[in-house]
Amino acid sequence: MPIIKSAKKAARQSVKRTAHNQQIKKDIKAALKAFKKNPSAENMKKIQSEYDKAAKKGLMKKNTASRRKAALAKFAKAAGVKPTASAKKPATPKTTKAAPKAPAKKAPAKTATKKTTTKKAAGETTRPKSTAKSKK
Repeated sequence: MPIIKSAKKAARQSVKRTAHNQQIKKDIKAALKAFKKNPSAENMKKIQSEYDKAAKKGLMKKNTASRRKAALAKFAKAAGVKPTASAKKPATPKTTKAAPKAPAKKAPAKTATKKTTTKKAAGETTRPKSTAKSKK
């Protein structure tokens, strides 16, 4: 058993997350079983939704969910199930229209001022000369 307070909390969180992930996996298995028993467009939609949820929650990778959904579509096609087009809700126009925005005014371009630099002679250094005499 963990002794440190943060380790205790991590253990509690781990138990909760494990239970939640197992429930999602059970839902996927149940939906898959129902689809294989009775392949229909409704069951296919349900299992695809379960795969999408699992991928969104991080339970499985996106490509894994996509691969499994493709296999389901292949199975459904062989069984003669026609997938229904997902009924997307049409965009509802807003009743009140806001005034169109005017394009943002661009700030006038600043004129570039050229900095003059002086070249130093080869013998010059940037350090100031030391006034202290060196001992020999």
